Amino acid sequence: MTAFITWYFILTLLGWLTFPLVHFLFPALKDRGYTLSRAAGLLIWGYVFWLLASLGVAQNDMGGILLALVLLGGLSAWAFVNRKSEIVNFFRTHRSLIITTEILFFIAFAFLAFVRSANPELTGTERPMELAFINAILRSPVFPPQDPWLSDYAISYYYFGYVMTAMLARVSGIYGSMAHNLMTSLVFALGAVGSYGILYNLLSKEQEPKTEDSDSNAETLRPSSSVYGFLALLAPLFLLLISNFGALLEIMHQGGLFWKKDFINGEYTSSFWKWMDMKELSQTPILPFHGPPLDRYLWWWRSSRVLQDYDMLNRPLEVIDEFPFFSFLLGDLHPHVLAIPFGLLAIAAALNLFLGGWRGEVKLPLGARLRISASGFLFMALLLGGLAFLNTWDILIAAALIVASYVLWRANEDGWRWERLEDALLFGLPLGILAILMYLPFYVGFSSQAGGVLPNFMYPTRGIHLWVMWGTLLIPILAYIIYLWRGEKLPSNWKLGFSLGLGFVLFLLIFSWLLGVAGSILEKDFVDGFLASQGMTAGQFFSATLLRRLSYIGGLITMLAVFIPSLAFLFAREEQSQLETEISEPLKVVNRKSEIQFVLLILILGAILIIVPDFVYLRDKFGYRINTVFKFYYQAWMLWSLVAAFAVSQLLQNLRGLANVAFRVVIGVVIFTGLLYPVFGLITKTNSFNPPYGFSLDDFDRIIRENPEEAAAINFLRTAPDGVIAEAIGDGYSAFARISAQTGMQTVLGWPGHEDQWRGSYAPQGTRRDDINRLYTTVRWEEAALIIEQYDIRYVYVGVLERASMNVNEEKFIAHLKPIFQQGSTVIYEVPVQE
Repeated sequence: MTAFITWYFILTLLGWLTFPLVHFLFPALKDRGYTLSRAAGLLIWGYVFWLLASLGVAQNDMGGILLALVLLGGLSAWAFVNRKSEIVNFFRTHRSLIITTEILFFIAFAFLAFVRSANPELTGTERPMELAFINAILRSPVFPPQDPWLSDYAISYYYFGYVMTAMLARVSGIYGSMAHNLMTSLVFALGAVGSYGILYNLLSKEQEPKTEDSDSNAETLRPSSSVYGFLALLAPLFLLLISNFGALLEIMHQGGLFWKKDFINGEYTSSFWKWMDMKELSQTPILPFHGPPLDRYLWWWRSSRVLQDYDMLNRPLEVIDEFPFFSFLLGDLHPHVLAIPFGLLAIAAALNLFLGGWRGEVKLPLGARLRISASGFLFMALLLGGLAFLNTWDILIAAALIVASYVLWRANEDGWRWERLEDALLFGLPLGILAILMYLPFYVGFSSQAGGVLPNFMYPTRGIHLWVMWGTLLIPILAYIIYLWRGEKLPSNWKLGFSLGLGFVLFLLIFSWLLGVAGSILEKDFVDGFLASQGMTAGQFFSATLLRRLSYIGGLITMLAVFIPSLAFLFAREEQSQLETEISEPLKVVNRKSEIQFVLLILILGAILIIVPDFVYLRDKFGYRINTVFKFYYQAWMLWSLVAAFAVSQLLQNLRGLANVAFRVVIGVVIFTGLLYPVFGLITKTNSFNPPYGFSLDDFDRIIRENPEEAAAINFLRTAPDGVIAEAIGDGYSAFARISAQTGMQTVLGWPGHEDQWRGSYAPQGTRRDDINRLYTTVRWEEAALIIEQYDIRYVYVGVLERASMNVNEEKFIAHLKPIFQQGSTVIYEVPVQE
């Protein structure tokens, strides 16, 4: 409880400290960035601290952290001095917004902290890895931080989020085992207020007084700020709580819906569930049929594995399609989760840019100019570079949104000309270069498993799977598109919409074919081996995959139903006289409601993220599109949840009569079904909020309870001098490497598969796994001593897992090393330090 309160006050004070600077940076937003001030403060604070520590200007300690905070405070103080009256006036006139934001942040933070305290375990999935990074950063004297699972190496991963976590842990005086759960809760809270702020700004922009040709009575007809302040709560609802239709299907399945008994053999069959083809849901449910609560083991996991891919021999391949609440229910603090608040910050920055908030001029070499202020340009570079450091996949998506926002803003002022392509290049290239330069120390030692782009022939997304995954967002989005078409009668350019939409899909199809042809030439042996594994010739493969794509066309048709109208509305032509047409006036953007334009922009970008993995995917160790779908869909959920929330808020305000009643019923059902997953998921994961050993945010309490000897050893090592520790090595997603994870000390080798993923090769590991096994099992001290010297091992840990996984010969350690800790069967031996 004390740690929770400490973190709450730290982040609240950080938000207030940063607000004057954010007020300066977001002039076009109604909330002036108040809802984003905590995330912006954490980003800038973390960046300054990391940069100073990486350059050797400051140490990775409390002094370095406070120095970075002082520098942030100095920037904010400068902004306050220059805008004191505006800032004071903001607090006077936006009390409702401020109070709502503060209440929302506290409730969201407390809610997820309560959830995590009922299920704080950091075992399984990626959590031990995340814990290892946090503790290793806390332990590292300098940056880049030491890799806890590969001694003598620095972390080769996008670890910025763990720097922020460790920074807050050090300030609050807690270990990583508690900081992990608190950071997960904090990300949830920052996501809540960040998404709330974006929708608040969109709605308040929509309610601003119109131009001089607007209805003079518009001011009296516009809802009050309290109304759109309330409607803005739809954004955190759709982003963080609303989930896919997975739980609804689980309830239907468990209740026996669509199952029929064959009275000849007594077996149950279902053509519906067979057609759905979602692994466990295709199997006969547990008899007798019954309603909720859901009791199938790991039912909640299945909702993050909705898509089902098959190769051409019908061998199944699992695809990851997570969504935010699944991540928070699972408790993983992976980069895609850590990046949520800063992804929202990027969306807000794009909105501020689009609304003209950074008007100014930046002079580039060769006489080129950007119509943007230097401060705005610098902040966006800081933000984009930070996203790459947080979750490298996100930089392309955020950069695309920011550059597109800039181009659209310029088009609103000057029309659609060929100069807009020049704008995109002149803005995007320097911005990307600066974003990389600002985080150059990270890239110096970074390697990755990514290896280019590969064609996706075999794995188009089925329409039914697409609807199960996206239905809760698709329904309000499609309803809003229909409203813009038939209700708002928004001007549209259907010819251009169809041309761009179908042209984009055709481009992806041709591009994937060209990639396949290039691969058959450049990597002939690989392609031949792949075709042989599928039992087909090249011609047979292309024909079969094209036929599969046509048979799964429902998913693509659904996406085009979103993509084409969005393009048609965004690029609508303004009515022109015949004379203007004859003199070829530039294409003007007809939609003067800037908030709708921006919503259409993020809707289009989200659609692209969902469409692209059906045709290409990024090459990595997995060998198929599992990671591309995972990363792209997660970003698409962030974008589309905001669109869905905006759509619902607009339709609730503008629909009348029967349409209004029908929509309210439909959206009520959608929200109800979308909340089934968090409700039943929480019941399952927290044992109905009745944890067997009480509530706690610290996973270390579990270790004390389950293995008090090991807990005592970990506590001893936490304060021991730094050094490389030898412990048992095993495969990933297991209990191995637990001592390094809990202490932050480097071990010779942790999870080998993960190190391979992070570095793109097993080569750096060498023979470490075999060497450590020989260290423990050999009877010859001379052999063991050579291994200790080779890896500069200072501590040899012998515990329950070492004894269980290897035939440990301990006599050599007893004879030649000093036991510095012993409790029960757990012993830590220290190698004498050479002076």
